[in-house]
Amino acid sequence: MIRSATPDDVPEIHAMVRELAEYEKALPEARATVDQLREALFGERPAAFAHMAVDDEDGSPLGFALWFLNFSTWRGVHGIYLEDLYVRPDRRGGGHGKALLTELARICVERGYERLEWSVLNWNEPSIAFYRSLGARPQDEWTVYRLTDEALTNLGAPKDGSR
Repeated sequence: MIRSATPDDVPEIHAMVRELAEYEKALPEARATVDQLREALFGERPAAFAHMAVDDEDGSPLGFALWFLNFSTWRGVHGIYLEDLYVRPDRRGGGHGKALLTELARICVERGYERLEWSVLNWNEPSIAFYRSLGARPQDEWTVYRLTDEALTNLGAPKDGSR
């Protein structure tokens, strides 16, 4: 079963974010706290949204999708950017990942959004094969750039003491 996340799900989402970071060999980079996730998802001005895949019988969390809106200036409408899709290893192959993506696609269609996008690590062949099986195609002509940490601070810091 797929359902919208609730504030009670945040500790479990946080745990799964850390599981995902470990799988992606980047656990030290996963610094978000439970409180930060709670604020992003359920604060005064939510900036992100999440859906849960839960066991049909006991409701235990099996996976999640965390996403936010983006906007296409070329198409003139919003889309969804899927930040994280994760299903616990012992529950993979049961259709939960597909069900989460299906729910996000349904939201796009219902709201008139024209894109559902995400990134995948080049070495993650099982995920790439899964996404291709759904009809998703890589956007090889684009390269993602990112500013973080010192580079972000250096670029964003006022140079003359003013903003």
